[in-house]
Amino acid sequence: MPRGRTPRRSPMRRRFVAGAVAVLAASAGVGALAPSADAAATVGIKVDAGTALGTVPSSGAGLNLGFGDEHMGDANVTSLMKAAGVRQLRYPGGSGADEYHWKTHTSGDGKGWIPSNTNFDRFMTIAKKVGAQPILTANYGSGTAQEAADWVKYANVEKGYGVKYWEIGNEVYGNGHYGNGKGWERDDHADKSPREYAKNLVAYSKAMKAVDPTVKIGAVLTTPGGWPDKEKAPGDTADWNNTVLSIAGSSIDFCIVHWYPGGKTTADLLNTPSKIAGTTAELRSLIAKYTGSRAASVEIAVTENGAVGSPAQTSQAAALFAPDTYMTWFEQGATHVDWWNLHNGTDQAPTTVHGQTDYQDGGILSAGTCAGGKCEPPRDTTFPIYWGIRSLTALAQPGDTIVKSSSGNSSVTVHAVRSGNGGLNVMLTNKSPENAAEVSLSYAGFTPAAGAVTTVSYGKGDTALTTAKRGTAVAQTLPPYSITTLQLKPASGTAADKPSPVPTKTAAAPAAPAPAVSALGTTGTRAQAEAKIGAAPVGRPTPSSNASGPLASTGASSAVTYSGLGGLLVIAAGGMLVLRGRRRRASHGK
Repeated sequence: MPRGRTPRRSPMRRRFVAGAVAVLAASAGVGALAPSADAAATVGIKVDAGTALGTVPSSGAGLNLGFGDEHMGDANVTSLMKAAGVRQLRYPGGSGADEYHWKTHTSGDGKGWIPSNTNFDRFMTIAKKVGAQPILTANYGSGTAQEAADWVKYANVEKGYGVKYWEIGNEVYGNGHYGNGKGWERDDHADKSPREYAKNLVAYSKAMKAVDPTVKIGAVLTTPGGWPDKEKAPGDTADWNNTVLSIAGSSIDFCIVHWYPGGKTTADLLNTPSKIAGTTAELRSLIAKYTGSRAASVEIAVTENGAVGSPAQTSQAAALFAPDTYMTWFEQGATHVDWWNLHNGTDQAPTTVHGQTDYQDGGILSAGTCAGGKCEPPRDTTFPIYWGIRSLTALAQPGDTIVKSSSGNSSVTVHAVRSGNGGLNVMLTNKSPENAAEVSLSYAGFTPAAGAVTTVSYGKGDTALTTAKRGTAVAQTLPPYSITTLQLKPASGTAADKPSPVPTKTAAAPAAPAPAVSALGTTGTRAQAEAKIGAAPVGRPTPSSNASGPLASTGASSAVTYSGLGGLLVIAAGGMLVLRGRRRRASHGK
């Protein structure tokens, strides 16, 4: 079979050892939040509308796209993205970015087929239709600083696209430096150390900013707690993050991490957003340590985020996970969060998760692929994960103020936002697949109007968001495995308190970093990291709807400064998607 024609596993992938897929499939229906003796007890929810946690960033809900996805510009696809409130698109696609040459629209040795309708200019046209701003990944693995600078010149000087955010490489630390063979990330540099990446990162930044001083340059970091965080290869004096930031800290504007928390069970997946605070704290400590007075302006970008590696990737648990993880990152100060992926495809047979088919596909829309003698729904069918992301349009718009909220039981999560019209929106997620949840809500800094409230919900088996008048501002019944957003108006004659200033997301004591907690848990030895289902094994091979319905809101407007689409590489071949975007080979250690 020609190179690139073997179906690939999805993104960041393959963060589990041989046999993990079978383990996940076997455990897919277990480990959920089980009924307890007090399952019927009322869950207390507190919302402090007067305490701000941050502002919903202009990038809003971001999404990865790839230059191999010939259907990313189809009219129905761009409409679905726009309706879901997608405000940022990442291009040209995961590991494929380190092989992609923008000027010639070729990849690798230039002999592979790439759809002509996915080149950079076409991508920008698509982004404008969606109303999304771009974040672009410059080719570090097989490119040069001059090639990247030429791209900036073409995009911003010649075409006037105004592309602001530029990543330098994808998962460069996956280049084999840490003893996993050739790794999964292309890197043609003879020296594959973090020192070399940092040195070249400075050169890229200098060349690109010489063309357009307004661009922002991003550094690839390892996710705290995930492999190869804290690793040192022979000859290294420090790990990847400390080395890169100590050399290039003054030349960058944002730091990049990828978030695939995985988990053996759906309950594991749904509990991982609680670990984002620890991950962010360590990143902020590193940023403060190496960027000094600039620390507050250095952004955190989660340019790949998803449920890949968990038992649920397209079904309801993933749908619940998505808005929770987006909002938790925003609450912790991340300015970009991009889901993997628009279309992805799979080479894994579907599984059953809590009575629902999960197609083991990292995309939000079906790619129409077949595996194990079973096929996905027709291409562009919306998976539940799509509706989970679209639920965010009922909660928040860019510029809205995120306010403090808390739940008395981890089985129900809450996020709250002060809307631009003076209202208060509260998203409640019931993580139990079996039990309804009774919740009581109390408020500080806001007095809600009496009577039934407008709710926007998405439940298991739904094919659209449902808007209805249900319950009150102080009492709601949440169906099992559901997302319910209350859209509250202030009581007549009352005025909500002005939220307190947003706290600065910098570390107070950079010399004493917070514990390295992430989706993979606390840090430890390499063996401990590998033992976790989300960790990347070192050098070991891995195993091989209807979009209509009532809109909760209008979604993204077309008034956003647009630019590129981001993400994956997908090639249709005989009805089967080929995931080229991340060089997914059976032997690659991710």
